[in-house]
Amino acid sequence: MELKKDLFFDGDSKWEDLGNGVSRQFVGYNTQLMMVAVKFEKEAIGPLHQHFHSQITYVAKGKFEASVDGNTKILKEGDGFFPQPNIVHGVKCLEAGVLIDVFSPVREDFLK
Repeated sequence: MELKKDLFFDGDSKWEDLGNGVSRQFVGYNTQLMMVAVKFEKEAIGPLHQHFHSQITYVAKGKFEASVDGNTKILKEGDGFFPQPNIVHGVKCLEAGVLIDVFSPVREDFLK
């Protein structure tokens, strides 16, 4: 698998419309690490799900209700969450915003 980006990135990558008020932009990845920006319109949902990847999510903009392993918390810009592998998690967007997701290893399912 090739590196998605050069040594630097400028945020001009294309946004992929995932439907229902959610879109994503690949920042960079290789086989071991992936960073993705995910844009949400107000009231858009990132449904509850789980996966084997390690993940850290940072709230770059907006306000979200995050659920991790049955625990719910309101998160604002500068906050984040760290769902362990195989733990159920998801979000509801309360104020339009952007989440930055980092995964290890790469989410190959995103690239198909």
